[in-house]
Amino acid sequence: MKPIDMHVRLVGNGKGGSGCWVKLGATWWQKPMAAYMLRQIGLGGVSLQSPEFDDLYVAHLLKLVRESSLGGIVLLAQDEVYSPDGRKLDAGSFYVPNDYLLRLCKQHPEFIPAVSIHPARPDAMDELERCLAEGAAVLKLLPNCHNVDCNDRRYRRFWERMAEAKLPLLAHTGGEHTVQVIEPKYSDPAVLVQPLEIGVTCIAAHAATKSGPFDPEYFHAFTKMLDRFPNLYGDTSAWNVPLRGRHAARAVVPGLLRDRLLHGSDYPVPCSGLWAALHGVVPWAEYRRWQAHPNILERDYQLKRAMGFEDAHFSRMHGLLRTIP
Repeated sequence: MKPIDMHVRLVGNGKGGSGCWVKLGATWWQKPMAAYMLRQIGLGGVSLQSPEFDDLYVAHLLKLVRESSLGGIVLLAQDEVYSPDGRKLDAGSFYVPNDYLLRLCKQHPEFIPAVSIHPARPDAMDELERCLAEGAAVLKLLPNCHNVDCNDRRYRRFWERMAEAKLPLLAHTGGEHTVQVIEPKYSDPAVLVQPLEIGVTCIAAHAATKSGPFDPEYFHAFTKMLDRFPNLYGDTSAWNVPLRGRHAARAVVPGLLRDRLLHGSDYPVPCSGLWAALHGVVPWAEYRRWQAHPNILERDYQLKRAMGFEDAHFSRMHGLLRTIP
């Protein structure tokens, strides 16, 4: 089975009719960070506000996948932010509707659809059924950014339906500095206990690692939860940036942690193996070889291999994706 990158963000401004939007005013660093990301992925000459941006982003991403070692990518939608009682809030950094994502995934078999549905939406159950019928393979949420306490009993039926359909939940855990955070305490992987107990396969994005130096440390809480929940996994998305990847040496040692981790890049987040090379996690020669590679998806994949992750790390997601009836 070819490798899968199971954490790739879809982004758009909606000016071409995709229905997407982007807002970058929540914190002072978001605009320069967005420009830096575009340069890193190979779209440095493209404006985020361009009417052609959405098509250019998709075309470039498709080119990167086809020219890489990957067999496919899990592409992520992004729902809007709601209050627990179902009111849509004027918050969030970007929005990618499920319709747009599902349409792209039907057009391009390299794209595997990860829909996004806030469980407090008044139409959450209807939207879940619709997305299941349309071929959703994963559901993505950022509890701290979407304002979702997954342990709220009001969401119990939503998680039960996901468990019945064998639809895995990819949920952000740990620090976050590229998307507006609404409720920081939902960065704790303990927020996933209710869906895990119900039987949902949950993937803790980033394996609950730090994004910034002052973020709380949740990685060790995540590793303890692995013993309790056999349906809990984590991904190594953004582990090729400082801080998040500092547990890599432990993560490649044979054992439960290694066997529950999945490969993800967190595209379009920048990818650099310098921190790992300086700390002896990646051999210097391998760092120099792959850091110069222009394909950021291939670069992340090869740097993870240089960290010592085995083949199963890159193909494990095949066994977790919802099988379409």
